[in-house]
Amino acid sequence: MTAEADKAAVPTGPSGAVAEIPVKLPAAKAIRKSFSSPWASLFVIVLTLLWTIPTVGLFITSLRPSQDATTTGWWTVFAHPSFTLDNYKQVALNGGYGVTTGMTTYFVNSLVISIPATLFSLAIASMAAYALAWVRFKGSDFLFFTIFALQVVPLQMALVPLLSLFKNGWKIGDVTLIPELNLAGTYYSVWIAHTMFAMPLAIFLLHNFIAQLPREVMESATVDGASHFLIFRKIVLPLSTPAIASFAIFEFLWVWNDLLVGLTFLSGGSPTVFPITARLSQMAGSYGSHWDLLTAGAFIAIVMPLIVFFTLQRFFVRGLLAGSVKG
Repeated sequence: MTAEADKAAVPTGPSGAVAEIPVKLPAAKAIRKSFSSPWASLFVIVLTLLWTIPTVGLFITSLRPSQDATTTGWWTVFAHPSFTLDNYKQVALNGGYGVTTGMTTYFVNSLVISIPATLFSLAIASMAAYALAWVRFKGSDFLFFTIFALQVVPLQMALVPLLSLFKNGWKIGDVTLIPELNLAGTYYSVWIAHTMFAMPLAIFLLHNFIAQLPREVMESATVDGASHFLIFRKIVLPLSTPAIASFAIFEFLWVWNDLLVGLTFLSGGSPTVFPITARLSQMAGSYGSHWDLLTAGAFIAIVMPLIVFFTLQRFFVRGLLAGSVKG
């Protein structure tokens, strides 16, 4: 009786065959299926091509003669192709419009600024993140959330007070708390500023990664008598390499592309210590009539960020995926 009832309950088609019962996919699977469809892939390809059009236009402009670049659009090169490397030679060796020194000098200046600023930020932030994650002390949670909240403070608010501190020190009435440092116009001021501005985000990101490290490993090292410094150096740093490399890419790109901080703290020094972004801002001319030189200088400036990104790309991907899956 039960078998007959079950048989009768099964829906059949006109010919007596068993009809297919539509299965409703969960929302998450349905969304994933829609994103993996050919239409979604085609949309991504089209969007990528549209996104790269301005970059392609700038690159073509950097290879065009000055007369052609200033009188016709870059797309006309397909009808009347004309290319030259004179723009790159002029920018690299002579500096271009409004710049008397070749871009090579300012390229090196940006390296001198970016590499130490990135290393200082990572060294201090990684140690602070480990201490806040694994060295429990009174007020550690409050300190962590305070550092996290500092991300909402615009760095522009700190530029003038920091510049005054680097020049004149810090005095309250007749009491001198910090003597005159005379750091304005030197690389020290830029290193300190970039390191300070990077701390909130760096500590937050590295803390979240380091806090997810296996507790059993930390407890075993502590039982074996390892100090916090030894645990940090032998265990935390090797395991945190993906997260550290990921933030190193971001920090290097931020410092390399920075213009405001470099101009603020190096304005009192020689123009020969300016970063490459400061010279790029002067290269287009008063009326923007030297786009050929500006675009050539811009593509020279992106060489180092591309090298850094592709060198650390495997660590970058691992750092983005770290902690997304447990077990």
